[in-house]
Amino acid sequence: MQRRSVLRLSALAGAAGMLTLDPVTFAQAEERDGGSGGSEGSGERTKTVTGHLPTGSPDFVYLPVEVPRGVREIAVSYSYDRPAVPAGTQGNACDIGIFDERGTDLGGRGFRGWSGGARTEFAISAEQATPGYLAGPVGAGTWHVVLGPYTVAPQGLDYKVTVTLRFGEPGETPKPVYPPQRAKGRGRAWYRGDSHLHTVHSDGKRTPAEVAAAARAAGLDFITTTEHNTTSSHPAWAGLWGDDLLILTGEEVTTRNGHVVALGTDPGVFIDWRYRARDNAFGKYARKIRQAGGLVIPAHPHGTCVGCNWKFGFNDADAVEVWNADFTPDDEVTVQEWDNTLVAAARGEGRWLPAVGHSDAHREPQVVGFPQTVVLADDLSRTAIQDGIRAGRCWIAESSAIDLTLEAVGGRGEHAGIGERLKVGRQDEVTVRLKVSGVGRGCSIRLITDQGQLFGTAVPDSGSATAEWRTTASYAAYVRAEVRHPPADGGASGIPGPMAAMTNPIWLGER
Repeated sequence: MQRRSVLRLSALAGAAGMLTLDPVTFAQAEERDGGSGGSEGSGERTKTVTGHLPTGSPDFVYLPVEVPRGVREIAVSYSYDRPAVPAGTQGNACDIGIFDERGTDLGGRGFRGWSGGARTEFAISAEQATPGYLAGPVGAGTWHVVLGPYTVAPQGLDYKVTVTLRFGEPGETPKPVYPPQRAKGRGRAWYRGDSHLHTVHSDGKRTPAEVAAAARAAGLDFITTTEHNTTSSHPAWAGLWGDDLLILTGEEVTTRNGHVVALGTDPGVFIDWRYRARDNAFGKYARKIRQAGGLVIPAHPHGTCVGCNWKFGFNDADAVEVWNADFTPDDEVTVQEWDNTLVAAARGEGRWLPAVGHSDAHREPQVVGFPQTVVLADDLSRTAIQDGIRAGRCWIAESSAIDLTLEAVGGRGEHAGIGERLKVGRQDEVTVRLKVSGVGRGCSIRLITDQGQLFGTAVPDSGSATAEWRTTASYAAYVRAEVRHPPADGGASGIPGPMAAMTNPIWLGER
């Protein structure tokens, strides 16, 4: 078999670069040009394509597949080489997905699935599809297998794609059953949730049932399913919700310049990811998230994996994920960056973004609900949870064992809680009260303002503490709380220990 030649290289308007290969056709058993092998029998036909992508290849390589009438199922497998590379040099990594005969337009209707690099084969029919892919009729026309050369070694990337068409009666597509958008709840209360989670529908190892069980074990009230670049998990939670657990649908939109959690989008709504920051397209897709009823939340903005750093800015965000899984140095950087945006908001330079935290759990031993966002909401529903997050009425904890309250009280009985504003004069005395319980030994409390930390104290070995601090709006534009574990180096470096819990700010003053 010879390697396929490239037909054209183009840059889509408003999209990352793409490469389109010459099409695979099943009109005959063998290609005239000898560029691929073919076989047929037992109601199926198979063809294999090989090729080479050099370093610097476009983000997406499209392999057109001409699908004739009468196909019951399309199956695809692929592989690529992984040559040795020098230390510090990226090797080969290549994702895969597929679009159907309705086309590959950005945000179009043709999307049928994406598995990234999580699996080497998939199949789609009307009755069922591999996790990550959408069941439905295999319509006649031009489908496109999409390769995503995430990183390419200096030697380039050799790939092989095998497409199998199976013929027969198409069958019926099951009607999707989506989670309800409301659970019983406790009325206006604090609800605990984890809104960045993965299952076998992208690169996770847990099933939806295992995630739901882990969420209940963690004491969560709500979760959001957020698979990488696919909505296939949305109907996969049938029978797993209940009065005690609200399951929201969403997506982790995984671009080459950062990931964004689309939290609580309408079931079945797909948000495209095929653009970079330089394409100036993110604002359009942030609006699509909101049009679908979701929140726009940049994930792990300073993550260390390739493509994880957030490059789109925060003008289109509704909140920001400042704490992702174990609290590590990249989270520390994110928290400090976020705090600087609070200072800017105090100067009147734009709005402030609430902080949230999620586990991003993929597999054991990663813990669902570590961390979790605790939201003050009017009830346990999609709309109420989103309203609470959007308003900043939320705080973050490493587990449901931790409880926390933060309030600010004025001299005339004025009162404000997390995410709210205490409207007092600039010189009026304000009392800030923090109560925390359920934290580990050696933890400490910090009250942070636009001037930095202005109060700190140790938490007794009991794990519970009450602290009180007095200030004025002229001295502190806002106050927020942190509960920290002891630093690993005993404090020699001056870097605080990992977070155990943290809050959004209470704003002080009339403005």
